[in-house]
Amino acid sequence: MQIGELARSTGVKIETIRYYEREQLLPVPQRTDGNYRLYSPRHVEQLRFIRYCRSLDMSLEEVRILIGVLDTPSGSCLTVNALLDEKIAEVDARVNELHKLQDQLRQLRGFCQQPDEVKTCGILMELNRSAGIDKAQI
Repeated sequence: MQIGELARSTGVKIETIRYYEREQLLPVPQRTDGNYRLYSPRHVEQLRFIRYCRSLDMSLEEVRILIGVLDTPSGSCLTVNALLDEKIAEVDARVNELHKLQDQLRQLRGFCQQPDEVKTCGILMELNRSAGIDKAQI
């Protein structure tokens, strides 16, 4: 199949497919006499694998590592486990950061219980105060 068909069958844009080729995440496709790329079912599988890994917020380097492990099926999956453990720790840290942000936003929201004029808006006053802005200087 040619690149357009590969893009349609995997939901990956043509530019992205070419990028993955340059990044050596996809095997080099064969070429026709007219220099068109010809893709195989292996390319479809690999692209779907890459796409799914990316949907799990894996970096291209992490995907590269996983592809490397896939290419050596008799090897150990310790690398895969370590990669996933690290990714889980990253997600845990991001979730904690998001909870802190949520708490800050809720606290900030509490500064304005009743809509009033902008000049007396508690949220804006607190944002200015927290940012170190003195209203008298503006």
